[in-house]
Amino acid sequence: MLKVILVASGKGGTGKTSLTAGVGAALSERGHRVLLIDGDCGLRNLDIVLGMSDRVVYSFADVAGGAVPLADAIAQHPVHQTLHLLTAPVALPALSERGMEQLAVQAEAAGFDHVLIDGPAGLPAELSWLAHIATQAIVVTATDLACIRGAERCARKLEDEYCIQRIRMVLNRVRPRMICRGRSANIDDAMDEAGLPLLGLVPEDEDLIACGNNGTSVLTVKRSGAARAFQNIARRLDGERVALMRL
Repeated sequence: MLKVILVASGKGGTGKTSLTAGVGAALSERGHRVLLIDGDCGLRNLDIVLGMSDRVVYSFADVAGGAVPLADAIAQHPVHQTLHLLTAPVALPALSERGMEQLAVQAEAAGFDHVLIDGPAGLPAELSWLAHIATQAIVVTATDLACIRGAERCARKLEDEYCIQRIRMVLNRVRPRMICRGRSANIDDAMDEAGLPLLGLVPEDEDLIACGNNGTSVLTVKRSGAARAFQNIARRLDGERVALMRL
């Protein structure tokens, strides 16, 4: 059964796009067919992080609007062969719930196991169309209090207005030294404040930043740090019980 996962955040700068790319690549490595959708209309950058800017032509709006079938619109990742991208339009289009439903139907018919939607930061109106087809959500937050408060508000909106029942949190860009010195919320505090179960921890990783800048998958250059965190999250999405990383 197709899993459509909306990756959301209460505010920008949480590393949501890097997480979407990394977890998508990790799911692909596990043998799944994965479709990544950049849902950030006007501010798209998932293609840059994936190193696929020269491969994308059509957007998810072209598919949802019926102009182009999904099979013709998606672009295949150059390294992870079962990973595909559907980019965002440069401007917010007129969308419909029916059109988004048809996109999901085509994704399932094409044999995709997972659709990961890199949603826009915050709570803009277009989030409703993306959330409409989501079967679950991941809320990404850093450990600073402003991000955690935004994560809580985002989660409540996804649950109350968009009726997404399975919502889990990823603590991203975690800096253990700051937590130990009391300069950042710890894991338990973040979970209590956001009111969400924890799906995973991702440490701050300079290699992830470097890979995003040159369009290289971090999973191809290392197996520790953020790469290992993405693999652990992918395993949990597959239903495995995986202990949290020691940071």
